[in-house]
Amino acid sequence: MSAMVRNDDVFQPVSDLAHELGQRIRAARIRRKINQHDLAGRTGLSRSSIQALERGELSVSLGIVLKVLWNLGLTNEVALIADPGLDRDGLSLSLSTDKVRVFAPRKINNDF
Repeated sequence: MSAMVRNDDVFQPVSDLAHELGQRIRAARIRRKINQHDLAGRTGLSRSSIQALERGELSVSLGIVLKVLWNLGLTNEVALIADPGLDRDGLSLSLSTDKVRVFAPRKINNDF
């Protein structure tokens, strides 16, 4: 069983991405002139969940992120996240012939 991962144990770029996403969501909310209390009501979340998301806390669930993005009208871009058609590295690896195991047919001895 794996142990819970604390924020200070996470690779720094992941923490930075979460913080940046939180700031972008906050900016989108402010541009739409929606306060945290109203957004919480519209999404069925608590105000503290909205605050945690905007701070970029890694403990915020994916469901919370998606509810807020949907409510702000920002879900079109979510479809691009990890899109197999846009994954150049994955596509190139899947088409690569490196490390492909080739099996030679076994010789069958038909001598009786």
